[in-house]
Amino acid sequence: MERILLLEDEDKMRKVVKNFLVKAGYEVIEACDGEEALELFYENTFDLAILDVMVPKIDGWTICRKIRKESKIPIIMLTARSTEDDELFGFDLGADEYITKPFSLKILLARVKVLLKRKDTKTEENSLKVGKLEIDSSSHRVIFFDEILDLTPKEYDMLLMMVENKDIAISRERFLNQIWGFDYYGDLRTVDTHVKQLRKKLKGKHIKTVRGVGYRFEEE
Repeated sequence: MERILLLEDEDKMRKVVKNFLVKAGYEVIEACDGEEALELFYENTFDLAILDVMVPKIDGWTICRKIRKESKIPIIMLTARSTEDDELFGFDLGADEYITKPFSLKILLARVKVLLKRKDTKTEENSLKVGKLEIDSSSHRVIFFDEILDLTPKEYDMLLMMVENKDIAISRERFLNQIWGFDYYGDLRTVDTHVKQLRKKLKGKHIKTVRGVGYRFEEE
């Protein structure tokens, strides 16, 4: 059973999230402040961490930074603060997902499942396989229907990001932040242009447009 560290100082919210995840089949160990969360992290083995940002004693950002120095487990940040700077700061620290309160428990569970499945989709050759698509991260080679695709570095990074977050919509802003960099101030249409080229090379398969959000990779 996969084990999740849950840091949340609001008792009611913590219990609701824990019960929902337990019903979904996960073991959840909870902490109500940052100090307790760190102690639990060092004393146990976890597969994923869900961290509230504004908690007593040690804030969630600090916990995220300390965990990332010791482990590569997926980290989801929960916060009531929804500014772009906060979100970028979280990704810069090593967070994998950033969810703003109030949030849907079903969406949280979907993010948890995606992050935990990443390690299950990776083979010994450091490759990801989805249907007829294979991405070899060690050589940056992409094979589709037994043909090697000629992708630019940005196209490769975008495709890898979408496959790793399969069935989750990724915004244009997140593509720019994580692939082009936090200091990139180009037009959002840059993302659309790269997706257009990717779709051609994937024969129109897999990449779906999510209106008002961005794009999603779906297995066909």
